Amino acid sequence: MDHELQGFQRKFLRGMAHDLDPLVQVGHEGITDGVVAAMEQALLDHELIKVRMHEPEDKKAMAAELSRRADAHLCGLIGHTAIIYRPHPKEPRIKLPRH
Repeated sequence: MDHELQGFQRKFLRGMAHDLDPLVQVGHEGITDGVVAAMEQALLDHELIKVRMHEPEDKKAMAAELSRRADAHLCGLIGHTAIIYRPHPKEPRIKLPRH
């Protein structure tokens, strides 16, 4: 990503994600090309998604790797669920607060 999100922007996005269901699941195989492809499509469709990780050894490292592979922002981690945001390249729908 070209710039980091500010703390208040991550908090805003976590609030928006509260009622969302996980759209992508990471299974026993870990982060596969299929998982990354599913995330890419979900981010294009929704911009803000939850990704459920199945019993990760290191959930923080896995969440960071998920966001890195999708070129997206990691907004938070709730249990084994990562909240990931990437604005749409042409028509962003989520307006982030500036301050």
